[in-house]
Amino acid sequence: SPDEGWQVYTSAQAPDGKCLCTAVIPVQGTCSRDLRSHQLRQLMEKVQNISQSMEVLDLRTYRDLQYVRNTESLMKGLDSRLKVAAESQKSLNAKSFQALKDKMTELLPLMPVLDQYKSDTRLIVHLKEEVRNLSGNLLAIQEEMGAYDYEELQQRVLMLEARLHACMQKLGCGKLTGVSNPITIRASGSRFGSWMTDTMTPSADSRVWYMDGYYKGRRVLEFRTLNDFVTGQNFVQHLLPHPWAGTGHVVFNGSLYYNKYQSNIAVKYHFRSRSVLVQRSLAGAGYNNTFPYSWGGFSDIDFMVDESGLWAVYTTNQNAGNIVVSRVDPQTLEVLRSWDTGYPKRSAGESFMICGTLYVTNSHLAGAKIYFAYYTNTSSYEYTDIPFHNQYSHISMLDYNPRERVLYTWN
Repeated sequence: SPDEGWQVYTSAQAPDGKCLCTAVIPVQGTCSRDLRSHQLRQLMEKVQNISQSMEVLDLRTYRDLQYVRNTESLMKGLDSRLKVAAESQKSLNAKSFQALKDKMTELLPLMPVLDQYKSDTRLIVHLKEEVRNLSGNLLAIQEEMGAYDYEELQQRVLMLEARLHACMQKLGCGKLTGVSNPITIRASGSRFGSWMTDTMTPSADSRVWYMDGYYKGRRVLEFRTLNDFVTGQNFVQHLLPHPWAGTGHVVFNGSLYYNKYQSNIAVKYHFRSRSVLVQRSLAGAGYNNTFPYSWGGFSDIDFMVDESGLWAVYTTNQNAGNIVVSRVDPQTLEVLRSWDTGYPKRSAGESFMICGTLYVTNSHLAGAKIYFAYYTNTSSYEYTDIPFHNQYSHISMLDYNPRERVLYTWN
């Protein structure tokens, strides 16, 4: 039930094709931090009690100190009389002895004050120890609650994302039947290049990455927003340790996946740490314009992301130049499974993945169509006839973003 945790309560498909899911969070009464809240309340009461005790002790110490100062003259007088008595015992007559007794009587109230000082000293030691223990307890609970909150939130977010992902797959994954007319974002750079947004991050992250050229490039520009990308402002530069080949790059969960120039090595570059996390060879994959798309441009290896994860599209000699589709582990870059589509890569203008299906255009020029589809879930294919409007005649990059459910192109 919804009381047990975050749930996808209902799901439906809007007229525009969007997945609509209602998420229900747990009610406040089911929060498992009640015990910790009770512990914190107890500790706050202890702090209050200690503070009150310290105030009382401070007041009493001030009062007793004043009393000790008032008796200081009595003690000095007694001290002088004792010295006289010690020097001349003959002078210690009955009258003098009575005077000493009177002085001692005046000092008797000082004894309980000294006893109280001793008691207060022990109390101070006790309070210091209690404060020390309390500080340790508060720190431990703070760390525990902090870790608990983060882990609980992370688990709930992951669970909700998984349910929403399943909802999206259920309602949004089917056969591609058409592509809308393109929208021009900006005109810039050379004839060849690539641009993209992260295919996995939340929609609030609107960063855009821009890579001009199709070989030997190392400079990646990261724009804060799409509007910054349009205006060419507010960007940071990443200098890759290895140059790239082609335009088949993709950004997935904060990392750039690309083909290392003059090799069949896949590279995972992490933007935040500005470092290469892993690189691995795609065994047998052609490179250096051995098996490019029809437009050339060192496009032998093409990385893609769809609703089910990271893919690599390439060709090997063993597959006689036909397109190979491989599922790739985004952490290790290990190939998990491969499919031979039977479609010659040199006859393909570009390709992209949607819901585990590879769609291939028959040209990179005007008049192109989405001509071929390969379904990895059934290891089958079909020829299609889906118009693809190529507004500027020459395509050098085509990629699908599952987060936005749009195609990105450079032409």
